[in-house]
Amino acid sequence: MVGTFKIITMATSIEEKIIDIENDHFYDSGSVNVDGSVLKCWKAGGHGDQTFLQVLQNSCNPGFVKLGQMLGKEKLFSYIEKFGFGNKTGVDLNGEGQGIIFPLDKVGNVELSTTAFGQGVSVTPIQQVTAVSAVVNNGYLYKPYIVKSIAEKETNTIIKETEKNLVRKVISNETSAIMRHALESVVAKGGGKAAYIEGYRVGGKTGTAQKVQNGRYLVGNYIMSFMAVIPSNDPEAVLYLAIDNPKNTALLSSYTTTPIARRILLDIIDALDIKEQKEGMEKDLEWTDKIMYEVPNVVGKNVKDAKKLLSNFTVEYSGTGEKVVSQSPDANTKLEDRGTVRLLLE
Repeated sequence: MVGTFKIITMATSIEEKIIDIENDHFYDSGSVNVDGSVLKCWKAGGHGDQTFLQVLQNSCNPGFVKLGQMLGKEKLFSYIEKFGFGNKTGVDLNGEGQGIIFPLDKVGNVELSTTAFGQGVSVTPIQQVTAVSAVVNNGYLYKPYIVKSIAEKETNTIIKETEKNLVRKVISNETSAIMRHALESVVAKGGGKAAYIEGYRVGGKTGTAQKVQNGRYLVGNYIMSFMAVIPSNDPEAVLYLAIDNPKNTALLSSYTTTPIARRILLDIIDALDIKEQKEGMEKDLEWTDKIMYEVPNVVGKNVKDAKKLLSNFTVEYSGTGEKVVSQSPDANTKLEDRGTVRLLLE
């Protein structure tokens, strides 16, 4: 389950103060040798010099190997246990698995290194959602549940209601705030760009896990995943999306899961009535992205001046006067290049 597990390693590293995520650097040459095992980055030749924030944005395996080595096995595995991995969450569903984590006495340098970026461990989706919810929820780990309440059919009287059950506090409020910012940066600046939604603060992390059969990794057979948080600054929902062995696609979750996650997140925005925010991170544009411009306020302007201010847009008029009475969309709205602005004239 490479990728999304890196959220846990990064949160642990920040909590233990072994790195300053914005200022400490790591040089990625493309691979790292650990006791004779070569652990590679997904990018041939590596990412070069990066901050540890960029290590997360780029999902750089060698950078997480470094974090695992700096933490040591006792510390890293203690946090893995605190976040609930290796044990059932107690969710109200039958047949819950507990996942597979290396026993501490079997953990050598290689096992420590691969665990740090999520390879060689097996966890369940509900464990991942529960743990990441704790990361962004000021460190509070809650027992998950499916059924909120049971009501009597005729009168709709609540017979049984599930109460919140706090398991433990895993990380500090400060670490949680840093991680919320870091996950938002993954979507705005890193591998999660295809999940970016203009006007909404989305955090997330991609994951690519090679599947195992009979103790061997399968060639070309992966589970692609994406963990999303919305809004990233004040989370209301966590989304976990996984695609088992996708066909006819690049073997990178940034191309497969993130566009689908974006569509689901738009539904979540509607369902929870999540409001737009203006303070989110600007997306680093890629060559496929459409350029966005902020619509200026032209109400009260004459037509000639309004047209100059709206030079990046297609302008449509209603009415025959010389003065703008109203505009759609409103001022400060972001609209793609050559998008249509409608003006009502006096």
